[in-house]
Amino acid sequence: MPEDINRKKQLEEQSATTTDANDAASPLVTVLQSGNYDWAGEIMQAFGEITIIIPRERIAEVCQLLKTAPGLEFNLLSDITGADRGVEEEPRFEVNYQLFSIAKYHRLRLKILLNEDDVRVPSVTNVWRTANWHERETFDMFGIIFEGHPDLRRILLPEDWQGHALRKDFPLRGYEPYSLT
Repeated sequence: MPEDINRKKQLEEQSATTTDANDAASPLVTVLQSGNYDWAGEIMQAFGEITIIIPRERIAEVCQLLKTAPGLEFNLLSDITGADRGVEEEPRFEVNYQLFSIAKYHRLRLKILLNEDDVRVPSVTNVWRTANWHERETFDMFGIIFEGHPDLRRILLPEDWQGHALRKDFPLRGYEPYSLT
């Protein structure tokens, strides 16, 4: 029993330390805020992660800047993914870009919010070649259209597949031709 109490105290102390560390602005946040970037209005920092919500029209410009700006140098796009927040939410969709700087060893998430009636986002394949596959997968699973993409077509599901499998309104057993029943 005393071991459980000691373990609980240790966890509480670790939790308090983690919270304090997350409350302090990271050097990356300081650089972003001091750069007077007009697109970096809402910067969220939680659990050691930094997220910036940006307007979709500026995504290619912002990504190019983050890749080349001294002190930032995000030279790796590790992932692009979508999220369906549900049919009752507005904006319904998000597109998340996970960036990493190999030289500076810091991470950043860019988030774009999209309404259900307009799911178009400019492609960033001109900034990072790896975006090609990530954008195709996000298109396939969520139906997000990446304008300017060199080859936007399905990558995981068959070409004749109806709908987008990770949308929250997609039937759990699929549509008739692909149903397991």
